[in-house]
Amino acid sequence: MNAERNGTQVRPPADFIRRRIAADVAAGRNAGRVVTRFPPEPNGYLHIGHAKSICLNFGIAREFNGVCHLRMDDTNPITEEQEYIAAIKRDVKWLGYDWGQRFHHASDYFEQMYNYAETLIQRGLAYVCELSPEEWKEYRGVPERPGRESPYRNRPPQENLRLFRRMRAGEFPDGAMVLRAKIDMASPNLHLRDPVLYRIIHSPHPHTGDRWCIYPTYDFAHPIEDSIEGITHSLCTLEFEVHRPLYDWILDQLQIHHPAQIEFARLNLSYTIMSKRRLQELVEGGYVKGWDDPRMPTIAGLRRRGYTPEAIRAFAERVGITKVESMSDIALLEHCIRDDLNRRAPRRLAVLEPLRLVIDNYPEDAVEEFSAVNNPEDHSAGTRPVPFSRELFIERNDFRLDPPKKFHRLAPGREVRLRYACIVRCTDVVRDPKSGDVTEIHCTFDPASRGGSAPDGRRIRGTIHWVSARHAVPIEVRLYDRLFTRPDPLDVEDGKTFLDYLNPDSLRTITAYAEPSLRNTVPPTVYQFERLGYFCADPDSSPERPVFNRTATLRDSWARLEKQAAR
Repeated sequence: MNAERNGTQVRPPADFIRRRIAADVAAGRNAGRVVTRFPPEPNGYLHIGHAKSICLNFGIAREFNGVCHLRMDDTNPITEEQEYIAAIKRDVKWLGYDWGQRFHHASDYFEQMYNYAETLIQRGLAYVCELSPEEWKEYRGVPERPGRESPYRNRPPQENLRLFRRMRAGEFPDGAMVLRAKIDMASPNLHLRDPVLYRIIHSPHPHTGDRWCIYPTYDFAHPIEDSIEGITHSLCTLEFEVHRPLYDWILDQLQIHHPAQIEFARLNLSYTIMSKRRLQELVEGGYVKGWDDPRMPTIAGLRRRGYTPEAIRAFAERVGITKVESMSDIALLEHCIRDDLNRRAPRRLAVLEPLRLVIDNYPEDAVEEFSAVNNPEDHSAGTRPVPFSRELFIERNDFRLDPPKKFHRLAPGREVRLRYACIVRCTDVVRDPKSGDVTEIHCTFDPASRGGSAPDGRRIRGTIHWVSARHAVPIEVRLYDRLFTRPDPLDVEDGKTFLDYLNPDSLRTITAYAEPSLRNTVPPTVYQFERLGYFCADPDSSPERPVFNRTATLRDSWARLEKQAAR
């Protein structure tokens, strides 16, 4: 937003939230300050949907010379754990954002929230209700029909205050009573029909320990937290739009600083679920191997799979901020990681489905090295030596006994270029006598073609990759695919759940062979295995057994669609 001072043209804000904030700054609201916050509930790991919100809140703070708070919305001790708090901080930091000294817990304000609750009680705006949750459903009614007042709604303020203080003192069991706001039982918005402000939960809290046995609800705590921290713009996803009247009511009744709540559409991603509750079900049910399983849409899972912060931020920018709920194509996310890794990932040679190739006219004990390019997109990356010998591994699908039309790889009597090395011609094939499968290929090489160029200028249409069998390093490769088989796993057929659409082929583990430079790879280094895709060294790796996760294939359906649209 400082581009005018630098003499450059200022682009108009890109979305309705930025336009709203720009207008507030121009009008001098909040003295021109911009303070945002990212307030996750620490009841699970963050996912790609949270990444969109992180990028929005911290990004806006940067753009408008403001600040962004990181706040743990820890109002439910039953579901919250210290592990999740640590994971959230790690993920936000990894995405490239720094909250500085502005790290908070909702529980930091519990005493102040309690005092505000007493204020509402004293003013006749809140009461202690002893109806059970089942009974309250009957009293609350439905949007088309007014609800009925609780029989406890008109207790005198002093009696409510006495009961509320006894609740705090721990005199009642869980569920015995709640504190409700006294608003409007005829409102078409059910969130205004005397919503719960406090409930009894006898459970240790990860931040406050056993200090409290009553806890504020999110709807009561959230506006107060925003107010205490001086938030100017409280950015929420669309499901909180119906909660905004309650957000406003609480702040207006307490007559405290009132941030502007602005809603935007949450991220929905095809072949993925964005519910922490369901993601936890996957973890606890053993359907995946933890919150950081590379098949999970969690930031931890994406990081382990080899995704970069730059790719995720680019994806969040491409998806944009709107008011319309929609499903984003996972192919766009995959395009963003390919686009980023294409520029930065070093190239290496590896063979996933090995087939032995023997060069009959190459000396049996000879070894030589060829120079391989580390990254054609980055000339400063230089080259590396790759060992070459008489026996090699090539990809099994780079050979056909009876090749189809337009198959430009190896076949009987055909020539191909071995990447960086030389030109070989297939002269013979060894087959398993029982199955008939090809087990070995015999070739001859053209000594004058070292480096890969045909000495007589003849056209060699196919180039394949390889590794020297003598020098090859066995590596474990985990081939990850989409976790679900349908674009919207929650759009279930009768009698089924989202678990019925889990992809049985979402993980396939194989032993592959790679050039020796991969032996001591340090996680989370990502390489492009030439012609195969991008692969990330997993934390399970060791020099004795390197392990790589497939980050993405080379095929980019989103880029192809964009090219078609451009035509």
